[in-house]
Amino acid sequence: MDNMQANGNALESAKQQEIIEELSKQYALEEEKTGKKKTYHIVTFGCQMNSRDSEKISGILKQIGYEETDSEDADFILYNTCTVRENANNKVYGHLGYVGKLKEKNPDMLIAICGCMMQEPQAVERIKEKYKFVDIIFGTHNIFKLAELLRTRLLSDRVVIDLWKDTDMIVEDLPSDRKYSFKAGVNIMYGCNNFCSYCIVPYVRGRERSRNPEDIIAEIKDLASDGVVEVMLLGQNVNSYGKNLEKPMTFAMLLREIEKIDGIERIRFMTSHPKDLSQELIDVMKDSKKICKHLHLPLQSGSTRLLKIMNRRYTKEGYLDLVDRIRTAIPDISLTTDIIVGFPGETEEDFQETLDVVEKACYESAFTFLYSKRTGTPAAAMENQVEESVAKERFDRLLKLVKKCSAKAAGKDQNTVQKVLVEEINTQNPNLLTGRLSNNLLVHFKGDESLIGKIVDVYLEESKGFYYMGKLMEQ
Repeated sequence: MDNMQANGNALESAKQQEIIEELSKQYALEEEKTGKKKTYHIVTFGCQMNSRDSEKISGILKQIGYEETDSEDADFILYNTCTVRENANNKVYGHLGYVGKLKEKNPDMLIAICGCMMQEPQAVERIKEKYKFVDIIFGTHNIFKLAELLRTRLLSDRVVIDLWKDTDMIVEDLPSDRKYSFKAGVNIMYGCNNFCSYCIVPYVRGRERSRNPEDIIAEIKDLASDGVVEVMLLGQNVNSYGKNLEKPMTFAMLLREIEKIDGIERIRFMTSHPKDLSQELIDVMKDSKKICKHLHLPLQSGSTRLLKIMNRRYTKEGYLDLVDRIRTAIPDISLTTDIIVGFPGETEEDFQETLDVVEKACYESAFTFLYSKRTGTPAAAMENQVEESVAKERFDRLLKLVKKCSAKAAGKDQNTVQKVLVEEINTQNPNLLTGRLSNNLLVHFKGDESLIGKIVDVYLEESKGFYYMGKLMEQ
């Protein structure tokens, strides 16, 4: 990013901050008159980047003067959408049908939709036609403009649509409302250049844009001084970080710099594309005291033939070699993955190749998906779409094997003392705390809620497969 671009981003940030302050004064006057604070509710679909975007939206709305509520019957309701699978779109339409009835009773209610689904022209057309009560529509590239879009809607009393096809702008230094005080997501890059044939993401999130390392480091230092001990670095493909910077920097180099930040105890990241995962990164993970022992490495298919059609740009053998090098360097790492079943043209032989990789890689867990046709992607137009009954039968077989491998991997830390970041009071049993191991598994144990946000030693008494029951060691 050059200086002119950086200056433009800073000016845009200052402009948005001014609008937030202007609306804040307006809302304070209204609150004085009515004696009531306006409420907001955000419904987030999809990935962790969407969750991070929702934190930013929440931060802006709180600074304007809104108060969060857990009901869709709010003064301002916002849907932050995902479009990876068709089903995600249908869920949004379901919510809109419900909230439309609420708006009939409360005409002053404002409804906004943003996120990946809004980067699809046909979805926007459907909303304009069938859900005319929606007030604000924006996409993935201009979330930082929410206050401005809200002001425009309040002034004009008409639907506000602000959709960008792509952008090179990165405006980050605006308010954010984190779910946890002790851990935070940090965007290190946006967009994707991979164009996997089944995936809509590059079309809706745009081309890859990496943030300046100085800005990332400054943000993480601020988070550390605010009590954050764990950061999750986010990007559609973190392994290709830095390629478009004026002074190229690898993801591994960025991790080394983040490791030096005082106060940060744990570093996580996602998502990793196997084709870009370098030996340099494996070496940095191996030597690191702070990078968590967990790596999400999407496979999608074990068939080299299908991987080529998917445009994944690695082979079955290359993937297994990568897994082998990772496990050799970091024996206690927890590997998780994504797998698609029923991709167009998948044969029983192709599917057997996937099962073979699952057995050899021995994942701790896997996110398994039935192929979902996404309009606008090359795969949607492919012949040989797999019959639903065949895909479901394969899906069940895959699930069985994944569970078997998970059970084999689970429990390897039983009867050991491990570091646990305490996250919350257990949702099922208020006498227990819930925390997370470096390898991302949960642990439930007795303890005082004053430990939330701290890293403590816990003896892992019993493995329950996807979690442990533990005993707090004397601190």
